[in-house]
Amino acid sequence: MTRRATATNDKALDAFIAAKAEIDAMLERLAAFSADHFETSPDEINWGHVGTLNHYRAKLREITDMAFSEGEHAE
Repeated sequence: MTRRATATNDKALDAFIAAKAEIDAMLERLAAFSADHFETSPDEINWGHVGTLNHYRAKLREITDMAFSEGEHAE
């Protein structure tokens, strides 16, 4: 491998690791948010909360479908 290709691969690896670290941090925050019932109590729940949670779920479903080749991303 040439020196230039190695440098390019090193930069790609650095960018990959940085993106992964950001994803890991987001997942950790989401897990904590979920564990806290999305900062709601049973007495506060209304249809707006349901709509917001369904929106979050749809976005996460899109991501997991892409990552695992499921749903509309199935091969």
